[in-house]
Amino acid sequence: MNKPRFKIRRGDTVQVITGSSKGQRGLVKKVLVSESKVIVEGINVVTRHIRPDYRYPQGSVTKEMPMHISNVALIDTETDKPAKVGFKKDENGHKIRFFKKTGLSVPQV
Repeated sequence: MNKPRFKIRRGDTVQVITGSSKGQRGLVKKVLVSESKVIVEGINVVTRHIRPDYRYPQGSVTKEMPMHISNVALIDTETDKPAKVGFKKDENGHKIRFFKKTGLSVPQV
């Protein structure tokens, strides 16, 4: 079975379009392809209580939890709004991402 292809990559600026963090923006830190989830910097932050040790003497740690990739949308650089993304080939035959509304290519990260 082929692994899924997503239009969001590490380093992209995305906006949460649904859920408790709706409207917040951040950079994608990691894409979990097998789970169809992304980890966004500063979004979906939780506190986990752990046994205190030398690294965490306070006994708690905050971290970003994964969210489903369908809950985020890529930010169009021209309009500064969430936009749909497609694929097309450039003049050299390379596959590139582009914003469907404006037709501009997504900047490489």
